[in-house]
Amino acid sequence: MKKTLAKLADGRELIYFDTDEGAVRDAPDLRPLDPVDSRPELRRDAATGDWITIASHRQGRTYHPPAGECPLCPSRDGRLSEIPAADYEVAVFENRFPSLAGEAGRCEVVCFTPDHEAGFADLTPSSARLVLDAWTDRTAELSALPGVEQVYCFENRGAEIGVTLAHPHGQIYAFPFVTPRTAKMTAAAAAHRAATGRNLFEDLLAGARAAPQRVVTAGEHWTAFVPYAARWPYEVHLYPHRRVPDLTCLTEAERAEFPEIYLDLLRRFDRLFPVPEQPQGPAPTPYISAWHQAPRTHGEELALHLELFTIRRAPDKLKFLAGTESGTEAFINDVAPETAARRLREALA
Repeated sequence: MKKTLAKLADGRELIYFDTDEGAVRDAPDLRPLDPVDSRPELRRDAATGDWITIASHRQGRTYHPPAGECPLCPSRDGRLSEIPAADYEVAVFENRFPSLAGEAGRCEVVCFTPDHEAGFADLTPSSARLVLDAWTDRTAELSALPGVEQVYCFENRGAEIGVTLAHPHGQIYAFPFVTPRTAKMTAAAAAHRAATGRNLFEDLLAGARAAPQRVVTAGEHWTAFVPYAARWPYEVHLYPHRRVPDLTCLTEAERAEFPEIYLDLLRRFDRLFPVPEQPQGPAPTPYISAWHQAPRTHGEELALHLELFTIRRAPDKLKFLAGTESGTEAFINDVAPETAARRLREALA
């Protein structure tokens, strides 16, 4: 992998990742950009202890631009974008409208491919591996920044999820605090260790592998399964068989196997809801894909894993977070985890 650092016209960092060691990335950003003005504020909810980010400057961010004005496509044919090169493999840059910035953290955008019409599932294993390498690089770099407690790599896919840019991309948040879900997992892992003397996540993986009705697919180094108490209609957790805290600790063998397993999962998700009168099926399945990594402090018991889920519960129905979920954080799932796993196993990859 070749990594090339560059600067955008407003001073933000841009990083190219290439499989070709001879790739030259020296195109300048010719846009007349004003400096980024972002001053997010962190406020603590005294009732729950959760940190809330106030980022009112994001109201003006780019919102559903036409394909011809996509800011994540390469700069070509007289159209200038966030990526000055006329082509690229994987590009990462600081978000112009960040939720976190300065002492409040950092936000980056990860462009998976220059192809505006593609999705992650359309990538080749080599391209998916390059994205994994980019995630790993950014995890290492961002974790080393002063004040960063947790690095979170994720992808939102689909307008139903709330995506405002259709180009295939993900994001990376470097949080200056431990996020609420991670704090809950940390507490659960500590309690499990105290009660059993074992690691919670190793036991979760072992339990799933012993219950084949919840396993979707598995390889030599990874297993994908539907959790026993899944919150979402179709939710899959992908674990490496060897417990590690974050992406930087994966071995070459684990990295090499990941693309095939992950691409297979994404393609299964896209084949969940065939429609007889529409051979191509409904629109691609909306999903959130999230890497959970150990935070800087008190993360000894946490295990790297990816959580992939969709809010679509039927071809024409979505799972909305209504009164119980939004009001009390008490989830109600309309699809039995064992049924979801069976359907995903049956989905043509």
